[in-house]
This record gives sequence, C-alpha cells and structure tokens, in this order.
Amino acid sequence: MLVAFSVTPLGASESVGDLVAEAVRVVRASGLPNRTDAMFTTIEGEWDEVMAVVKQAVDVVAAQAPRVSVTLKADVRPGVTDALNAKVEHVERRLAGQ
Repeated sequence: MLVAFSVTPLGASESVGDLVAEAVRVVRASGLPNRTDAMFTTIEGEWDEVMAVVKQAVDVVAAQAPRVSVTLKADVRPGVTDALNAKVEHVERRLAGQ
C-alpha cells in the first residue's frame, strides 16, 4: 500500500519546519520506500508497518506540540510492489508519448 500523509504541529511555534523534519526523519529511519515533497510524505509497505511509521511520526511531533493535525490518503492494492516509483514512471512515459 501507499500512504501519503502530512503532519502539522499546531500551537508549538510559527515555523513548523523543524518539527516536520523530525517526522520525516522517523519515516526515513523506517527503511520503507518513501518520498517527501512540499506537501506530503509518501511511504510504501504493508498496512501494519506503514501505519506504525505514521504513528511514530505523529508521536515525535506530538511530544513537542500541544496539538497535531494529520492528513492521510491511502492506496490499498494487495500484491502491488514498487508503486511509489511505478505510478510516476507510468505518467512520465505517457508524457513522453510512449
């Protein structure tokens, strides 16, 4: 499955970047395939392992912020692997006219 999520600390300070970086650090340390862009971090794996990483990312932010907002979108497709790359590669091939 793929899970795209964002974690937003509320009430900690005006800049949220440092706390968001801590959440991304958790994701990267998980060893699961992942990608971070300006809006979301996407992680790929099995349901339990992905959700455990999301929870850890939220927990690390919640330890430093009184409130945390989480946005999550999931693509559950049993048997599919490397969707993190394959989906983007498919679109890129279409854009290249293939």
